Amino acid sequence: MSCPEISTWSAEMFGTCELGDKRRPKRLIKIAERIAANPSASFPDQMDTWGDLKAVYRLFAALKVTFAAVATPHWKHTRAQAKGRTLVICDTTELDFGCNRQIEGAKPTGNGSGRGFLLHNALMVDAATRAILGLAGQAVHYRPEVPKSKKKKKETRTQSLARKRESNLWGQVIDDVGVPADAVEYVYLCDRGADNFEVFLHLQQQKSQWVIRARDLKRHLTTMDDQTMSLSKFLDHMELRGTYDLHLRTRPNQPARIAKIEVSCGRVFMRLPKHKSPWLKSQSPKPIAMNVVHVREVDAPEGVEAIEWILYTSLPVETFAQVWQVIEYYEARWLVEEFHKALKSGTNVKKRQLKDTLRLEPMVALMSVVAVRLLKLKTLAKTEPDRPARTVVPMLWLQMLKAVRKNLHRVHDLTIYEFYREVAKLGGFLGRKSDGEPGWITIWRGWEKLNTLVQGAELALQFRGMKCG
Repeated sequence: MSCPEISTWSAEMFGTCELGDKRRPKRLIKIAERIAANPSASFPDQMDTWGDLKAVYRLFAALKVTFAAVATPHWKHTRAQAKGRTLVICDTTELDFGCNRQIEGAKPTGNGSGRGFLLHNALMVDAATRAILGLAGQAVHYRPEVPKSKKKKKETRTQSLARKRESNLWGQVIDDVGVPADAVEYVYLCDRGADNFEVFLHLQQQKSQWVIRARDLKRHLTTMDDQTMSLSKFLDHMELRGTYDLHLRTRPNQPARIAKIEVSCGRVFMRLPKHKSPWLKSQSPKPIAMNVVHVREVDAPEGVEAIEWILYTSLPVETFAQVWQVIEYYEARWLVEEFHKALKSGTNVKKRQLKDTLRLEPMVALMSVVAVRLLKLKTLAKTEPDRPARTVVPMLWLQMLKAVRKNLHRVHDLTIYEFYREVAKLGGFLGRKSDGEPGWITIWRGWEKLNTLVQGAELALQFRGMKCG
């Protein structure tokens, strides 16, 4: 009952998976089709028969069906789509499968009360259009257990750097994504978690650019005139590039306002850390030259936290236009947060009832690719709002939407933007001028209702065909 578009997508994403048996990619393709047709439903609801459901569990239980085996074709496909300047947005999210479930291999999440693992993602986005290309790489990480009955032994800095650390995820994925192809330029966008000399060195080695938010204001840097000072002190020595007005929407407990923003820049060398990991020692690194961009709000209203970003970047910042581009790139970092929402809310990945992490990992890989598809569809409402919806979703979906949305009198020329708003209204979105854009929860509530109608219509068409035959 899947539409041809989903079938084509599924074969393209999973047809070349190496899973230890030539029958398994075919099975994975069929499973992906069923999941993509109704992504937030449970496995029993997504599969047609008990035999289909057992096939899902058998597939994820196979030893050669791993996270990397399922996701690698998608990573390669994504990197092949990169043209010209491409943003690579990196971030880590926690997948907590619940503290009450007995999941073999699960490790602490959150404050230690949850059970699951961390998932680090590199989302690739076209720099010019903000179109989602896909995931360029991912990595799974398990936090070590801390015995409750024993006091944790304090590590030295050298011991800490020698073991496998959570911060290593950034460099691992950067290396996995690798050097960009000819005529392609990667610009990595990262939050404070990537403010680490090793991350900058990995980026330099992979011939990539970066925009990374600073975390440590006490970090000592070397200026172009060979002075050494902390980042916080250097901010006062930077050159003002310009000002602009930022229009802020109404937020909880804060009315809409216009913030006056000042932007200043400077160039520094990031010094080598005092304590070096074994990997860093093996590289014989030198200080890394980069620019600092300081974005700050002046004259903020009393009681309101002023806007402030401090960004490290390898991109040029000699003109205000260049600085503005750096800021705009960093503002696109929210797209990886949208991917996390699509993964967690759109596919209900944390509610999947599998018994151990060996099964959970390949399932998460599959759901990650499905989540990318969902994010692509949703962001089309922003990147191509006037695109006809019929070029993206099957006509039956549009017909069912018209049947249930009584005030919707047309579907043939419905745009993708209008389609998503109507779907969200099925999920409780009111669509008033003051409501802004619908969120993931209302979209998926509406999507589930619409999918139920579509399934009923497809069954009715099948039944009619059987009677006519």
